[in-house]
Amino acid sequence: MNVSSTTISEPAFGETLLSAQGLHLSFGLTHALRGIDFEIAHGERVAIMGPSGSGKSTLLHVLAGVLTPDEGEVRYGKTVVSGLGEADRARLRLSDFGFVFQFGQLIPDLSAIDNVSIPLLLAGMSRKRALGQARAWLDQLRVADHASKLPTQLSGGQAQCVAIARALVTAPKVLFADEPTGALDSLVAESVMETLTDVTHANRTTLVIVTHDARTASYTDREIVVRDGRVSSGYTDRQPARR
Repeated sequence: MNVSSTTISEPAFGETLLSAQGLHLSFGLTHALRGIDFEIAHGERVAIMGPSGSGKSTLLHVLAGVLTPDEGEVRYGKTVVSGLGEADRARLRLSDFGFVFQFGQLIPDLSAIDNVSIPLLLAGMSRKRALGQARAWLDQLRVADHASKLPTQLSGGQAQCVAIARALVTAPKVLFADEPTGALDSLVAESVMETLTDVTHANRTTLVIVTHDARTASYTDREIVVRDGRVSSGYTDRQPARR
C-alpha cells in the first residue's frame, strides 16, 4: 500500500482517529509492549503516563510508525500504519504527523525561523512561502521576536516553542510529544503546556503526549497509564482538562 497515492479518510471530530490493537514488541529478551489496546479520538488530547522503563516512549514510536510491532496493529483512520513499508511510513510521518521531543532537537546552526521552515522546504515549498508560514507560526507561539536567533540564544521555553512551531507548521493531524517539558523548570513547563494545548485545540490537532509528570498530564483530556508494557486497568477514564 502506497500512502502517497492513497487518500486517508479523516474521521469526524470526536471519532476514533488512532488506535492500538494487541501491540507486542520485544527488544531481544526484553518485552517492551505486552498487548496494548486503546483508541484516541480525532481532536483529543491524551497523556501516556508511566514510570521509567514502562514502555510509554516505545509505544509512542509504534503509534507514529517509527517502530513496527511484532504483533498487533496500529490504525490511523482506515490505514494500518504497522502494515506499511518503511518508505510509506516515512511519507505518512512527513505529511500527517508532527513531533516534539524533550530537548527540542533544533538544528544549532540555523535560526529559529529557518528551523521552523525546514519541513516545508523538504515538502517542496518555495523558500519565500515557507519563511512566511514559519513566521506566522512563530507569531502564534509568541516567539516571533526571536525569529533570527540561533537555538543557543533562546531560553529553554523559547526553544521548545520554536520546536512546537516546527512540528505544527505542516498542519499535522496528530502531534506526538515525548516528554516535551522534561528539560524545563516548573513555571516554564506550565507556560509551554498552556501554549501547546491551546494551539492544538484551536487547530483541532490530536495531541499524544508521553510524560511521567502528573502536572503535565493534567493539561490533557485523558490519561493512559502504562506499566510493564501493559495499559493499567482503571486508568483510561476521561479526566477533566485544565482548559
